[in-house]
Amino acid sequence: MNNVTFVILTWNSEKVIKNCLESIYNLKETNAQVVVIDNGSKDNTVKIIESFINQTISNKELELIKSKENLGTTITRNMGIKKAKEGYNICILDSDTVINDDAINLMIDYLNKNPKCGIVGPRMKDSKGVEQTSARNFPTVTEKFLKVIPLKSIQKIANDLHTIKNTEGKIIHEADYLMSACWLLQKGLIDNVGLLDENIFYAPEDAEYCIRVWKSGYSVVYNGEANIIHEWQRISKQKFFSKMNKVHLQGLYYMFKKHNYWFSTKRLKNKF
Repeated sequence: MNNVTFVILTWNSEKVIKNCLESIYNLKETNAQVVVIDNGSKDNTVKIIESFINQTISNKELELIKSKENLGTTITRNMGIKKAKEGYNICILDSDTVINDDAINLMIDYLNKNPKCGIVGPRMKDSKGVEQTSARNFPTVTEKFLKVIPLKSIQKIANDLHTIKNTEGKIIHEADYLMSACWLLQKGLIDNVGLLDENIFYAPEDAEYCIRVWKSGYSVVYNGEANIIHEWQRISKQKFFSKMNKVHLQGLYYMFKKHNYWFSTKRLKNKF
């Protein structure tokens, strides 16, 4: 049996959290500790989560941590990580995902066979079968600047800079970083790399953490043999200078300054 601590954040997630938790409770080959941190939801999210707490399943346990306000992604995920049982693999999981035994088994098997892999993530599609590019190159100022120019040709250049091309599908390869909708962590990774950087409220906490994973001598790997569902909704569809995107820009500036790279990742990767 696998032993996994699932760390899940919710924020007005009533439309998706039930399917996510049901998929965990339906895992037949995993002892699951589930820690859900709610970021001050105003809908029925908390009631739905509490209905699972009342279910008695021998190898599944759920704890709900309720925040009165939205604390972002790093502080709350760290709360869940600190609750993880000793000897358990930690799985950072978005509330709009649906997982399965095969995906968990394949990723844990990969970690067991590759002890220097720090993070492994699966192939992700939405329920309509649309593939999501989860394996990415580290962001740069150049790429982010090009993304806001409203020309399709320029947008394509920006996406090409950010996306690892021709590497999705049923293959396994390294990536600069993976979208943190589903991360399975190597045992002992937190002890060696540390927690998520709480100076970042929302994004790019995933890229920043993967930089530290690489600097600590581990790798980040996309495992296309493992498949999950992710009903991803891009916040960036909002206006560029919306409140959330301003927070994202602040996070990017902090990360670029912290790791001393701006327009190119060459100097950054020389430190790995």
